[in-house]
Amino acid sequence: MDVPRPAFKCFDDDGRLKRSGTIWTASAHIITAVIGSGVLSLAWAIGQLGWIAGPAVMFLFSFVTYYSSTLLSDCYRTGDPVSGKRNYTYMDAVRSILGGFRFKICGLIQYLNLFGITVGYTIAASISMMAIKRSNCFHESGGKNPCHMSSNPYMIMFGVTEILLSQIKDFDQIWWLSIVAAIMSFTYSAIGLALGIIQVAANGVVKGSLTGISIGAVTQTQKIWRTFQALGDIAFAYSYSVVLIEIQDTVKSPPAESKTMKIATRISIAVTTTFYLLCGCMGYAAFGDAAPGNLLTGFGFYNPFWLLDVANAAIVVHLVGAYQVFAQPIFAFIEKQAAARFPDSDLVTKEYEIRIPGIRSPYKVNVFRAVYRSGFVVLTTVISMLMPFFNDVVGILGALGFWPLTVYFPVEMYIRQRKVERWSMKWVCLQMLSCGCLMITLVAGVGSIAGVMLDLKVYKPFKTTY
Repeated sequence: MDVPRPAFKCFDDDGRLKRSGTIWTASAHIITAVIGSGVLSLAWAIGQLGWIAGPAVMFLFSFVTYYSSTLLSDCYRTGDPVSGKRNYTYMDAVRSILGGFRFKICGLIQYLNLFGITVGYTIAASISMMAIKRSNCFHESGGKNPCHMSSNPYMIMFGVTEILLSQIKDFDQIWWLSIVAAIMSFTYSAIGLALGIIQVAANGVVKGSLTGISIGAVTQTQKIWRTFQALGDIAFAYSYSVVLIEIQDTVKSPPAESKTMKIATRISIAVTTTFYLLCGCMGYAAFGDAAPGNLLTGFGFYNPFWLLDVANAAIVVHLVGAYQVFAQPIFAFIEKQAAARFPDSDLVTKEYEIRIPGIRSPYKVNVFRAVYRSGFVVLTTVISMLMPFFNDVVGILGALGFWPLTVYFPVEMYIRQRKVERWSMKWVCLQMLSCGCLMITLVAGVGSIAGVMLDLKVYKPFKTTY
């Protein structure tokens, strides 16, 4: 039977409903993906590097991220950039272009990174919840009570919330989640920026130095490790390459999706870098060498305390949803593997219906899903309680994800896709870029791990107080 010609207008070349994304929607998605809790550690990172190296390193990371993103946008379609087979996710692109062993390595790194992010978010959320309590305590005592308290109850509270939310299948597909996350991340980032400007105005002077925190405030060894760790913190703030192809898959054509995506990347990286420089530089200008590791919760600001509470509450709301966005791909992968290995097991495949009063449709529960997801959240919570060091964990995550996911795989896929000749000028330049970023990743990783080791020397497990 002939299909009426107008029907073709409703579908794209892969049979899916016609995509409607534009430069502006893609830019908005990228900005939402990039601006997150990483912005909170930027004042500390610039504080370690100083007024010259801090902004320079930020520009360097923004350029590398932009360039590698343009390479990655050319890998959305395998073969022909206009009519080739579409890759719907980052992993699809690696599988179809590089295949085999490198696809498995990419998967391992990506899932390790996602797992690490859930640990980092648990730490960040607990610190923000605790900051609300401490802010109110400090205000009530007129600044006389140091208000020391343990982070463990707040991590457990966050963990219990995530166990409940983890039972919702495909939580990351809830349409309003991204909107709420975007509003919350802009709220706390803007408050941090505004308070930084107010503090600089109150000080009447721009604090900080050209070379960063001075030796004397820290030892020479600590200065080196902290400088390396700062690189990891900035890298974490720019880590969004793994969702770039998913965003590109929402863009309409013509023009070619890669063309639209390159413009969207240029706009969003410019906006993000401007915002990061403002937040990081204002935080450093306000506090100098004393810039806190987490701008809003390092107790750099005491007043107005209600505004701090709003900002920290926004962080918690953002991270509650963001945790699920990063955990759900791990859940999906494990459950898919379990279903393939044990297709006849009721424990893995059978759904039980539970009727909840006031809700029309019954809630479907699967034993394996309930136990595995709860166990995953318990594991991330316990690790967070063992290593509650926000800056160190952020540095490790930035180092783990930056070179392989943001640089190496996009470069290798581009070389394979465009058939760049080995030892040609372009091939040599791309390999030099990759090697340079590998060195940055290694020193950032070493610095962050050294930071954890130094913290563990004075830390008693499960007994951290702030």
